[in-house]
Amino acid sequence: MSQQRVYYLLTAVSGFLWTFAFTLLLVFHVRVAELSPVQLVLVGTVMEITCFLGEVPTGVLADARSRTLSVQLGLILIGLSLLLQGGLPVFGWILAAQVVWGIGYTFTSGAIEAWIADEVGEAQLTHVFLRGERLELGAMVLGSVAAGAVGVFDLRLPMLLAGGGYLVLAFVLVALMREPHFTPAAADERLTFGLMRTTLAAGLRQARERPLVRSFLLFSLLVGLSGEAFDRLWTAHLLPSLPDVWPAAVWFAGLAIVGQLIGLAANYAAERAGLTQNDHPARLLAVLTVVQVAGMAAFALAGTLWVAVGALWARNAAGALSGPLQSAWLNRGIDSSSRATVLSVNSQFDAIGQVVGGPPLGALAGRTSIPVSLLVSAGLLAPAAWIFARLERRYPGLNVHTARP
Repeated sequence: MSQQRVYYLLTAVSGFLWTFAFTLLLVFHVRVAELSPVQLVLVGTVMEITCFLGEVPTGVLADARSRTLSVQLGLILIGLSLLLQGGLPVFGWILAAQVVWGIGYTFTSGAIEAWIADEVGEAQLTHVFLRGERLELGAMVLGSVAAGAVGVFDLRLPMLLAGGGYLVLAFVLVALMREPHFTPAAADERLTFGLMRTTLAAGLRQARERPLVRSFLLFSLLVGLSGEAFDRLWTAHLLPSLPDVWPAAVWFAGLAIVGQLIGLAANYAAERAGLTQNDHPARLLAVLTVVQVAGMAAFALAGTLWVAVGALWARNAAGALSGPLQSAWLNRGIDSSSRATVLSVNSQFDAIGQVVGGPPLGALAGRTSIPVSLLVSAGLLAPAAWIFARLERRYPGLNVHTARP
């Protein structure tokens, strides 16, 4: 099996497992674990602190030793974290599960993108990432259906089953994932502190010297500042508005399914229209960021259920389209030798933002209201559109020359 197909398998199966586990996770936190708004945000903050501490060491490991090994270890830890959280639904154990999950995530963060970028070549990256995103979104629809069907019986079951699924996926990838185009460090240099320092220095040098990388770091910081509270509190904001005609599991699974189908349609339409065939998609990314900000603000201020849901769908669809475009552009702008490290530093800036922004916005929700916190979150993301607008001036035009298979 070609590594491109392995990448598609990885994105599709992990997308299914992700939504199977996480579609009802926040409902589980509110209804089963009975977490308060502050506790909901603290759960995310503990996870992000773990990600912050783990991103660079695991990124260096991926660059110096093996990207495939890093991915496989990460999937195993993610699976174990879900089994822990679903099996012991109390606040303390949920926090412990976030630590395990955060370590697992940092093993996969950057390593997957760096691995496939080396194996398919930079010219095909945009197409591969966008197709992978479509496969992932399609699988996520199935994952949400499965979560709704199983969650009706017990909100813990999706996490437990998905945790086992991640373990199976990891062991399947041991047999399928290869990295023939990756050159690890020499055997006598692997995993020494000197090699880690050298690889990290190379990654940070790219961040200092390349305006594109610096811009993405700032963008990730703003996304983190705005995203933690919104991602943790939107479910609690929407729950009281849901009619009692269906269980909460059915409502949230249905909302997720429609949102994923909208994201899938936006991804397909954008590529068919040629909007994504651009090595420097700054203008499109600026527009998508504005849509996300507007969606967050409208969700916070909406007076009716369906206006809020429509705003949420718009925000999520714009984010689903923006993600692969950012990944392809950033991967083309960094050296292969320290690619996973730079991507991990980028993720680390997101984690910094979430750690710094999450607790104050959670406390704000407790002192005032959840809508106020969500509205402030939208305001924090707004400057990110300016970052891409500035990059449009540096990389003007829409020169379409991204190769496609």
